[in-house]
Amino acid sequence: MSVTQTLASTPRLRTLGMSAEIAARLRTMIEEGELPPGARVDERAFCELFDVSKTPLREALKVLVAEGLVLHRQYIGYRVAPLDLDELRATFETLHGLEALAGELAAARLSEAALAKLERRHQAMVEAHAAGRRTEYFRINQEIHQVIIDGAANPVLAGIYAALMSKVHRARGAANADTLRWQESHEEHEAIMAALREPGRPRLAAVLRHHSENTAREVLSVVERSLSEPARRLANDNRGQR
Repeated sequence: MSVTQTLASTPRLRTLGMSAEIAARLRTMIEEGELPPGARVDERAFCELFDVSKTPLREALKVLVAEGLVLHRQYIGYRVAPLDLDELRATFETLHGLEALAGELAAARLSEAALAKLERRHQAMVEAHAAGRRTEYFRINQEIHQVIIDGAANPVLAGIYAALMSKVHRARGAANADTLRWQESHEEHEAIMAALREPGRPRLAAVLRHHSENTAREVLSVVERSLSEPARRLANDNRGQR
């Protein structure tokens, strides 16, 4: 490639780099529930938020459309893709079993170094909870579960778990805003740590499964409400037109 060609391609490369960063930030907002399922993506607002023109923003949105996280309709614009309730139910049912299996394996295989790491991350999560830092709490929560999965020392289990968690991650983020469930989750994590500290860890598998089932119940409830909201709005609009 000549110097002239290189210089000519530089602005495009910068745009692509910028769009990748924007896509990553939007992806995080969607996965952590800041942009809930069905939410409209206001292009003008996000251009102002990221201090960019529409070109890199739309490049980023095309990536998220390809990933299935965002939907695009001509003349309507972009919206965060809705969640599939039936798929979520089936995924959570499988995850309950994986959490319990990880608990059984980690009970025997989790190292002292991993337990020390869990203690540190749990303390950081406690501090985030006390300070009301929901996003930080949610991220540390995920890290703790990953350390336990890694502690099971079963790469096949870890691979299946990662694939399934990618399907439910943004649904969990959407439900994370519920204050009551946040407190319940915090208490359940205290129970997980107590089970991890016990000699032989005989309760760990059951405690992890219980936590997974409670999380699924709340997440599915929140998603079901979000999916029925458009129907309620339509009914209200129809009543108002009578």
